Amino acid sequence: MKFGQVEDPSRVDFTIPPDHPDTKRILAKSKAKDMAIYVGCAKWNSKDLKGFYPKEVKAKDELHYYSTQFNCIELNATFYKRYWESTYTAWREGVVDGFKYFPKFNQGVTHYSRLKDVEEKCEQFAENIVFLKEKLGMPFLQMHDNFGPGGWDRVQDFFTNVWKYGIPIAAEFRKTEWHTDPDVASQLYNLLESQGVTNILVDTAGRRDLMHMRLTTDAAFIRWVGANHPTDYPRLDEWVARIAKWKKAGLRNLYFFVHQNVEVESPLLSAYFISKLNKKIGTKLHVPRTLKDPPA
Repeated sequence: MKFGQVEDPSRVDFTIPPDHPDTKRILAKSKAKDMAIYVGCAKWNSKDLKGFYPKEVKAKDELHYYSTQFNCIELNATFYKRYWESTYTAWREGVVDGFKYFPKFNQGVTHYSRLKDVEEKCEQFAENIVFLKEKLGMPFLQMHDNFGPGGWDRVQDFFTNVWKYGIPIAAEFRKTEWHTDPDVASQLYNLLESQGVTNILVDTAGRRDLMHMRLTTDAAFIRWVGANHPTDYPRLDEWVARIAKWKKAGLRNLYFFVHQNVEVESPLLSAYFISKLNKKIGTKLHVPRTLKDPPA
């Protein structure tokens, strides 16, 4: 994912901002004692995850092998085309127990129709993703970065009236004004909170405005983008510290997806993150096997 890519990551202040004032309230209301944790990548094919698969793993077996190392994946394929029952069933049956898919809403909903008159498209999406059954994680929609607050009526109608399928979802708004204009941000966050929609955080070098740190549910959905730079590791360290704080405060679910501008070391970075998180908060998540050891 090249969104937010910069030429020189060393010049970026990657410090995680303080929590939004309402995040503390959301976590206090949750009072969760245990936290479910899902950490994964955005893709599973060997062309993107170079150096991850042992030589003996055939292309047809990559998804199953991936699921033995990670407990989830972003399902970005659903953004580009509609898939039917047979494909979702194959995805469900092709992974180990406990694995979750997080499918992205089709671009017809978010980028072409831009949330207008999308009732039929959403019904089709909902009808199909349920074939994942127990392997269905949280679907998420990602709005184009040129979709701004001028589309507020569509946003309000979508979350209030259109998406009524009993499936919790997450949302990512990329246009700067959604987060930098205090009135607009407050309006958006309050709507998401009232409708039980999880507000996605995007941690990428060139778009620090997306680090709004406003949770709208007791789930943290984080799309983290490495910069193929040594700063990637201390950035993950800082996330481990923040997540430990959120867990203590009452966070119920963590969905953390590792991307890179050039997908080479996503499994390695994920292994590092999981290992550090296990040590920090005492979890026992499986540390993915990589063909290269992550830093200690």
